[in-house]
Amino acid sequence: MKAAQINNYGGSEVVKINENAPKPTVSQGQLLVEVYAAGVNPVDWKIREGYMRQMAPLKFPATLGGDYSGVVAEVGEGVPGFKKGDEVYGQASITRGGSGSFAEFASADVNTTAHKPKNTGHVEAAALPLTGVSAWQALVNHIGLSRDEKILVHGGAGGIGSIAIQLARYLGAYVATTVSAKDIPYVKELGADEAIDYKNQPFEDIVHDYDAVYDTVGGETYVRSFKVLKKGGIIVSMLEQPRSDLMEQYKVNAIGQFTQVNSERLSKLAELVEKHAIKVHVERTFPLEQAGEALSFLQKGHPRGKVVLRIKED
Repeated sequence: MKAAQINNYGGSEVVKINENAPKPTVSQGQLLVEVYAAGVNPVDWKIREGYMRQMAPLKFPATLGGDYSGVVAEVGEGVPGFKKGDEVYGQASITRGGSGSFAEFASADVNTTAHKPKNTGHVEAAALPLTGVSAWQALVNHIGLSRDEKILVHGGAGGIGSIAIQLARYLGAYVATTVSAKDIPYVKELGADEAIDYKNQPFEDIVHDYDAVYDTVGGETYVRSFKVLKKGGIIVSMLEQPRSDLMEQYKVNAIGQFTQVNSERLSKLAELVEKHAIKVHVERTFPLEQAGEALSFLQKGHPRGKVVLRIKED
């Protein structure tokens, strides 16, 4: 089978297409999936460059990719609820017990797999696992966002931010977001009540007494975000660890999120997609042969929504 692999850490030049990669074998608790599409995430180029080598050292050659959508080709032992031919989506990252999704076939743990939303194609479904679960985990599990609360979402035009805006609206919250000026119409269309041009408008001068902040940007943006929260408010960051000094100063709670994709959260997301509460925006697709270019495009640009590898036609 064909797979996008690396034999050492580095830039996009280390990504090679192996035309004769062995098809993954399926052990207990796993599915073999024929991959139709694979979502591209920042974590993929970070793994390629070796950022994760302490936490999850790779055995080379290593197939890149986590998010996928496809069709079950084989069911391992101890896997209830799935059969050959089922359309599924989820995570198959080598850091999560899978074989990597940038390939024609991938093995995936049943605990990071769910039935694909029925009303989307594989490209849209493949764009959803990591970004969708990140937004769900932050807004539902950590923040407990409810009707009429106010939330500020940083980076609203990105993959995670664009899902977070839609989810917050579905939950009945008032949503403000920071984006570049060109993305203001896009996030308004997603359902943002207020869109702030982060380059020209200091958001902390505009929004006050908010219940929650969801930070996908980090750095100075994270520090300044504490000012917009009411006492007892909460900030969840995808990039920063909680700062006890700021928590004490502003009397708020802070959480650093490590997203955990699981079947339950994937199934909840699929329901929301089927209800048309969430729509996935894919900025650009690449063929598997251009996996290296897709990673560079994501790393250097600021795409709206997601970048996806189209591996097999629906």
